[in-house]
Amino acid sequence: MDKNFQEEQFTGVIKFTPPLYKQRYQFIKDLVGKYKPKKVADLGCADCTLLWMLKFCSCIEVLAGLDICASVMKEKMHRLSPLPVDYLQPAERCLTVTLHHGSVAHKDPCMLGFDLVTCIELIEHLEESELKKFPEVVFGFMAPGIVVISTPNSEFNPLLPGVTLFRHPDHKFEWNRVQFQSWALETARCYDYSVEFTGVGHPPTGMENVGFCTQIGVFIRKYPQTSESAQSEKPTEAVYKTVFKAVYPSLKDEKYLQNVVVSEVIFTAQIIKQSLLDRLMSEHEEYKDDPTERKSKFQPSMNCFSEDLRKLVVEKSMEPFINGNVVYIPLTTIFSFPKVNRLCGTFEKLCKLIAGKVTLSSDGSAVMFNTEHENEEN
Repeated sequence: MDKNFQEEQFTGVIKFTPPLYKQRYQFIKDLVGKYKPKKVADLGCADCTLLWMLKFCSCIEVLAGLDICASVMKEKMHRLSPLPVDYLQPAERCLTVTLHHGSVAHKDPCMLGFDLVTCIELIEHLEESELKKFPEVVFGFMAPGIVVISTPNSEFNPLLPGVTLFRHPDHKFEWNRVQFQSWALETARCYDYSVEFTGVGHPPTGMENVGFCTQIGVFIRKYPQTSESAQSEKPTEAVYKTVFKAVYPSLKDEKYLQNVVVSEVIFTAQIIKQSLLDRLMSEHEEYKDDPTERKSKFQPSMNCFSEDLRKLVVEKSMEPFINGNVVYIPLTTIFSFPKVNRLCGTFEKLCKLIAGKVTLSSDGSAVMFNTEHENEEN
C-alpha cells in the first residue's frame, strides 16, 4: 500500500534521490540478492510495482501479492503477464505470479510456504483490530523465513512541509522509532524471530538525530519450521479471492524445452550442412585449378557464423555426408555442441525431444536436409 505519489507532495524542499519509494524497493531487491528466496509474497502490493521489479530476479520461482483493494491491483496487473519474448526465449527457471484480494488480518493457506514476506508501508494503514491480528497471521501462521516491514518514521515528519499529523489521510497511526522498535521486538520475541532495524531516506545534514524517513525492520526466523509445526492448526478454507495468475514459460516444461531444442538442433545442423557444402565447393574449385593438390582438412564457411561456432565446426570430428541430393548430419555430432548438450543432458533425451519434429534418416541416427535448392541457386 505504497502511495508514494501522494507522499511526494509533502516533501517540499526535501528531495530524495532516488525517490523514496525506489529506495524502499531497491532495499528489497538487495535483500533478495543476498538471501536468494524462491517464494516471495508482498502484502499490501497495491499497484504491483514491487512484484513487477521482483519478477526479473532469477532466483524467484513464486511471486504472490495481496491487497485489500482489488481495483488498484487490476489497474496495473497486466505488467505481470509474460511478454512475447518470454515465449520465444523461455527461461530455465519456473515462475508463477498470483494476485489475491483479501485482508492481512485473515489467514489463507495460499500464503503458506514463503521464504520472504514484504510489508512495505502497510501496517500504518491497518485499523487497530487488524494490527492486533497481523503478527499472528504473518509470523505465526505464514511463518516465512524472512519478513520485512517498513513504515513512516514520525520523527521525520516536522521536516516534511505540509505534514500536520500523518503523511497520508488513510494512515491510522505513524510511529516514532521507539514505538516501532518496541512493537517489533515484542513481535519477534513472541514468534521466535530476530529483528534488525535500518531504513531509507537519510535526513538532511545536521538533522541526523531524527533518523531515516522510512524505518525498516528485517525479521529472520530463528529456527527452521518443522513439518509438524507447519501442518498444525493450518486452516484449509480459502478466504482470499484470486484475481490474477500467470505461469511463465520455462525450459522445465517439456513443451517449451522441446521447441527450443528443435530450433537449436535445426540451427546447428544448418551450420554443419553449410560447412560441408562450402568444403565441397572449395575442393571442387581447387580441383579445377590444380587436380594434383587437394585439401583434406575440413574448412567451414567463414562468412555466415559467429567465431565460436566456426571454431566448434572446425574442432569437432564431423562426419556428415551427402548421398544424392540429401545431406546427413549425425545426431551424435549435433549433440556434441555445448548448447544442445546442456539443454538435453542426455543423448536419449535429445532423440526423444526431436522425434517427429525433425526429418531424420530411416535409422534415426542423422538429420536430413535436401540440397536441391542449393544446387538451383548455384
